[in-house]
Amino acid sequence: MSRLPSDLEIATAPFLVDGPTTSRVMVEVLVALVPAVIAAAWYFGVTALLVVSVAVVATCGTEWLLGRRGPGLGSLRDGSALLTGVLFALTLPPGMPLWMVALGGIVAVVLGKVIWGGLGQNLFNPALVGRAFLQAAFPEVITTWTAPGAGFWHTQASTFAVPMMQPQVDTITTATPLGLAKFEHQFSALGPLLSGDTAGSLGETAAILLLVVGVWLAVRRIFDWRLPVATLVAVAAFAGVMWLIDASAYPTPLFMLGSGGLLFGVVFMVTDPVTTPVTPRGAWVFGLGVGLLVVLIRLWGGLPEGVMYAILLMNGVTPLINRLTQPRRFGG
Repeated sequence: MSRLPSDLEIATAPFLVDGPTTSRVMVEVLVALVPAVIAAAWYFGVTALLVVSVAVVATCGTEWLLGRRGPGLGSLRDGSALLTGVLFALTLPPGMPLWMVALGGIVAVVLGKVIWGGLGQNLFNPALVGRAFLQAAFPEVITTWTAPGAGFWHTQASTFAVPMMQPQVDTITTATPLGLAKFEHQFSALGPLLSGDTAGSLGETAAILLLVVGVWLAVRRIFDWRLPVATLVAVAAFAGVMWLIDASAYPTPLFMLGSGGLLFGVVFMVTDPVTTPVTPRGAWVFGLGVGLLVVLIRLWGGLPEGVMYAILLMNGVTPLINRLTQPRRFGG
């Protein structure tokens, strides 16, 4: 006698449900980065596309050489090297010499990922490791900003500078809104910060665009919503307290939220599932720590921007946060 078909299936634990794969998550984040790349090309022209292309070639080429496991694409299939290259490129100024971009991309993969054991083992965000290297090695170049709107086909001489030679600057340089606020006490209007028509790194200028992308990724459950919310709340609260103390010396909370690389870092770096805590309480601690460090560095540090260092510092204490915020075992 054959068993009648039934919709009721009885089984014992564990009950496994297929979740999103690594490749799928990488693809969704890459899709979310497309508007940022388009905005960078709109404001800074073909130079932005050159920087992104060279960064991607450097990260993917290094990943393939060091991470391949036999014939074919090897470890490139998960898309993490491609994502690292795009993220790294969008943290750079538009006039960055291409050979420096390639060098930073190589460092991002080698020191930020491969040396730790590959995908999922790294302690620090690889893209930020590459940028931190360039910040230490070429501080003058990486803090030279160009004004947007020079024309799509306009390229800068510094972009094609010969390796190890002093790059030439043949375009109008300007200060970022954070630089003006820190060194000249001039606070930019909120409108240009929201639209992106300001000097800055390739991916950080369009605040409205980044907010929309962040909400979309949160709805898709690509990251833990506690991480960006905690970071933004900490920045707004701390900056708001300082502004209430002395409004003439400190910028408004809205300026602190909309300027610099904060929103880009909050959407794409703070939410990195590998380098951030896995517990709900740990996510709140991590985000609050990043927000406090950002405001501290911006207001009293030697540099006008502190998002990169704040995230890297909190990456370093992520294992400790995970250990201290683990929930008690049932019955413990």
